[in-house]
Amino acid sequence: MGILAGPVVAGNGEFGEVSYRSDADDSMQSAMFYDPKPAEEVPLVVALHTWSGGYRQQHHKPIREWCMKKGWAYIHPDFRGPARRPEATGSELVIGDIVSAVKHARESTRIDPKAVFLVGTSGGGYHCLVMAGKHPELFAGVSAWASISDLKAWYHDNIKSGRRYWNDIVKSCGGKPGDSPAVDAEYRKRSPVSYLKNAKGRVRLQIATGITDGHNGSVPISHSLWAFNEVAEEKDRIGLEEIAFMTKEARLPDTLAKADPDPAFGAKQPIFRRSSATATVTIFEGGHEIIQPAAIAWMEELYQSDRTRDKGDSKTGR
Repeated sequence: MGILAGPVVAGNGEFGEVSYRSDADDSMQSAMFYDPKPAEEVPLVVALHTWSGGYRQQHHKPIREWCMKKGWAYIHPDFRGPARRPEATGSELVIGDIVSAVKHARESTRIDPKAVFLVGTSGGGYHCLVMAGKHPELFAGVSAWASISDLKAWYHDNIKSGRRYWNDIVKSCGGKPGDSPAVDAEYRKRSPVSYLKNAKGRVRLQIATGITDGHNGSVPISHSLWAFNEVAEEKDRIGLEEIAFMTKEARLPDTLAKADPDPAFGAKQPIFRRSSATATVTIFEGGHEIIQPAAIAWMEELYQSDRTRDKGDSKTGR
């Protein structure tokens, strides 16, 4: 279906609410969609709302506005709303909704199938990791910020910190860890660390979070570092002692080299960075947040490098 509610005209394009059919259960789902009305195929950015958010959330507005200015398509699906019930929180329905949102965009406008990017923060970053593990073939790049990677560990993180999200996890998984084999299976099934290795070498991953997350934010940085280890070569994995030190102390241990400066991060410069296979993890001076210019710069760099490579291949007949 086309734009439904109050379209905003941006250049030749339109932005507004759409309804699309999810292949997960044949239900109608909602999203905010920007169709640039392009003359040729353009990239698509799929932005995922946070843990407690929905499709009308404005969290990634700078990325949306950049897409409008750049002429890229943009879709922000609901995927069953806040992560506090079994139908949400990394479920098969959620996975199907996000896959179908990409399908809707591709059927509605001219999308370059090799240039579909996924971005999210916090609960959105968690679902980015879910999708990277479940459908790495769908995306040119996945940018996951302040992500949860292990729901059992995050349940205990929230019990320890006194944050309310433990109750959302219980509602989603049907109980507390250890309540029954069936409940424990739900925790595993919905946790990216259980299957993220499927993404290794198959999709470019930007994993990032602020060094103080878990202290003045809700997701300890261990989750991002564990996620990286799942998609890294064995020689590049970060030691568990080093992960524990950074998580507890909110600083870099002496055993790890400080990251080089990165202008895309502005005042919140990288502290630690490591790349392996097709993934990079960055710990920066900040908290539970996304540095949106850095996410944008990463997606644009991937797109431009892929275009340059494709042009070179076409000239050589490869």
